[in-house]
Amino acid sequence: MRISQLASAAVSPIEPMQSGKMRPAVGVWRAVFCVALASFLVTQGTRPSAMADETAARPNIVIVLVDDLGYSDIGCYGSEIETPNLDKLAEGGLRFTQFYNSGRCCPTRASLMTGLHPHQAGIGHMTAPPNQPLGFTGPYQGYLNDRCTTIAQVVKSAGYHTLMTGKWHLGSDDRSVWPRQRGFDRFYGALSGAFNYSKPGGDRGLTLDNSPVDPPADFYATDDFTDVACEYISEVTEQDDEPFFLYLAYNAPHWPLNAKWDDYLKYKGKYTDGWDAVMQNRLAKQKELGLWEGDVVPAPHVGPKWDSLDDVQRQKMDSIMAAYAGCIDSIDQNIGKLVSHLDKIGQRDNTVIFFLSDNGACQEGGVLGRGDESMIKDPPLETTDGVRLGLAWANACNTPFRLYKHFVHEGGAATPMIAHWPNGIAKDQVGKLVRHASYLPDFMATCIELSGASYPADMPACQGKSIVSLLKGSETAVHTEPIYWEHEGNAAVRWGKWKLVREYEKPWELYDIDADRTEMNDVALVKADKRKEMIAMWETWATKHGVKFPERFNMYQHLNQRKRKAKKSR
Repeated sequence: MRISQLASAAVSPIEPMQSGKMRPAVGVWRAVFCVALASFLVTQGTRPSAMADETAARPNIVIVLVDDLGYSDIGCYGSEIETPNLDKLAEGGLRFTQFYNSGRCCPTRASLMTGLHPHQAGIGHMTAPPNQPLGFTGPYQGYLNDRCTTIAQVVKSAGYHTLMTGKWHLGSDDRSVWPRQRGFDRFYGALSGAFNYSKPGGDRGLTLDNSPVDPPADFYATDDFTDVACEYISEVTEQDDEPFFLYLAYNAPHWPLNAKWDDYLKYKGKYTDGWDAVMQNRLAKQKELGLWEGDVVPAPHVGPKWDSLDDVQRQKMDSIMAAYAGCIDSIDQNIGKLVSHLDKIGQRDNTVIFFLSDNGACQEGGVLGRGDESMIKDPPLETTDGVRLGLAWANACNTPFRLYKHFVHEGGAATPMIAHWPNGIAKDQVGKLVRHASYLPDFMATCIELSGASYPADMPACQGKSIVSLLKGSETAVHTEPIYWEHEGNAAVRWGKWKLVREYEKPWELYDIDADRTEMNDVALVKADKRKEMIAMWETWATKHGVKFPERFNMYQHLNQRKRKAKKSR
């Protein structure tokens, strides 16, 4: 079994903790865990089952979060990439057309896990790099603060088993912010952001519960995170009748695009017609699928014309996109593995599965991306060097929207979101599209309603609202109040059909999203009063939550400035 293999591979040297004290060897932690587990099992055996009737009705909850996936990158949202398992979940469930993330990796994770805006949770920009504390507290401290609770902590109080595999990215230096200390019974994955799919190492290595582990020889992140998640599920369902909460956070398709060779070859040669052809085909498929009500004007491609590239560049571009597609295909294969496992152990019908991305497709890596076929066939190990998608392909992957990761225009913050729940979604709703706007903090409120848990009274109020009514077929929007975003100066307010949005420190734009989902017709001048009203709303919200404005906060710039000052003072 994969878990047994990992336990035997645990790294044993004593490691320094952030405080400067020494961390006990892994063997000590294992002994402590075994004692705690034995005590837990005894307690479970004698605990009164007052919630037995309620437990039978409460579903298992699975949230699958992928990394840097574009809006149109899976089949049921328009893609040519083969995703039959995700498509099947959509056919048997619901697709949300207006679900929003926070535009970037760790702010999204902070908001999803806590039900708060990322600034409230301490990750207003990004997590602090390992061993580089930012030196201040508050919205930009760079790790989860003590003034938030996680979904895992909340549903655990209602008797749920809490399991996580994959990418944490909510703080790594201080053990108190690791998954096990923030409500998860089991954790296997990486605490950092980007890491190597085949051999993560160093500050970007693997952790099992609270101990560092070496990856098995045949490790592949997407596969192993799924395999261990399935083993965790089997363990807890064999243990008792309590439901489980699983947070499965894939690092794919984040760079480096370490696609398996066979998955890469499946798509090699399919992108030689270029990004314009991909965008046209995806938009046509989206229209066939009924994603858009009425006509939609797609945002134009902002990269170079495909015909302007020479043959060598086109081959490289084809290889980069094929690697990206291969990573997504692998995700879908593993979704199939997860669903099959739930079916095999009799848990599928009473499990609600949510699938979404943390931000739009990633433009990092320059206009034409980085890497080539040689880096796919023989990827660098233990590093994040490798293939990156780049702006030109990212633009196509977010069809039909503008912009990409980092931004809160639709291309950066709109995500495909699938909800699947055989016991909970009415048969006459299956396969339908949910067109009401929802966003990340809604997961906390939704999990509270599904689990019967109570949100702690001593924490800041949950900013989301439950979407269970939408799962049940309600035609009433859950959000009539404004919802807000900000990331490194990119900002937005969504209030009914209106969206006020800004790119860094450029002027505010205003769009009627009902009529102009792709944000092509800025009505800021003709609706000057509405623009002014919504700017005031955003500024009130930003002031309340300590958001830096109008200046742009960037953690990397802050660290570089501090380094320069330190050098000058020597």
